[in-house]
Amino acid sequence: MQRILLIEDNDSVRENTAEILELAGYEVLTAADGKQGVTMLRENNTVDLIICDIMMPGLDGYGVLHIVMRNPETSHIPFIFLTAKAEKSDMRKGMNLGADDYLTKPYDDVELLDAVEARINRTRQMQKDYETSVSGLDDFFHDAKEISSLKALSHEKKLREYKKKMNLYHQGDYPNYLIYIKSGKVKTYKTNSDGKELITGLYGAEEFLGFNDLITQSDHSEGAMATEPVEAYFIPKDDFLQLIYKDRAVASSFIKILSKNILEMEEKMLHLAYNSVRQRVAEALLSVKKKYGNETESFAISREDLSNIVGTSPESVIRTLSDFKTEGLIDIQSNKIKLVDADELAVIISRGY
Repeated sequence: MQRILLIEDNDSVRENTAEILELAGYEVLTAADGKQGVTMLRENNTVDLIICDIMMPGLDGYGVLHIVMRNPETSHIPFIFLTAKAEKSDMRKGMNLGADDYLTKPYDDVELLDAVEARINRTRQMQKDYETSVSGLDDFFHDAKEISSLKALSHEKKLREYKKKMNLYHQGDYPNYLIYIKSGKVKTYKTNSDGKELITGLYGAEEFLGFNDLITQSDHSEGAMATEPVEAYFIPKDDFLQLIYKDRAVASSFIKILSKNILEMEEKMLHLAYNSVRQRVAEALLSVKKKYGNETESFAISREDLSNIVGTSPESVIRTLSDFKTEGLIDIQSNKIKLVDADELAVIISRGY
């Protein structure tokens, strides 16, 4: 049963509205003013919707919304204002603060229930998990287009092809697209003033590139290069920013799709700073295998790329690979590597030798 917090200082309006909602099957918490409503929300922050009057003594509806939006535990809750005023300036102020909808008094039961059902259903729809695939991306854009504020959203995606060693973008380029890899493999990398390259990430089919820089609207902090032929969709920046900034439910869902690699990147940077070369080579092998290989097959990666992942010289990587081969942990045939004992490589990472 969905739970609604109703904040209204008029006793008659509060009781009648609560009765309508309860008859429709909702659980209703009621508060007679803004301060009481905020207190109840802190005690019951699992509510599915907030309905709040604007003009109240003490803490008014704008103040309630401000508090709700500043709290990460409540900022996702859809918010509907009740108001006896219909001036556009009031509506614009509320929407700028983050309100989802307005109901102008007097309203009938159909108007109330339609607004409540629409907000709850939309939030539920956008909170579902989407597959990180082309079809999952299309499903997400389709659902997003059903939201009135995003009716103009274009989900047309430009498909581009890249040959091996071609750049999808360079470090310092301004980001104009969110990139979704349909097929192939891509490395992201940083280059220092001496031209030394550090590989910061490996990406394959059904993964996104470039979203951090789009969110911050800053130049690309790294380059992206195809390590084999690549097909990639380019989603226009304006479409992406509409999704992120115009609707909280959409932003929450889209960010969940995009952010699965953030923790991996943070962990990689820590290991690069503190782990030994032997640990880092072992970790790089397991990471590349996870991205590009399977349980039985070997994978191909240049020694230069492997050294750029590890953050050391190719000579050091070659010596470590030779040690691993002598110890029976890997097998090397030309430029292909096969992990013979992945469990022991994991042990090396954890124990440090």
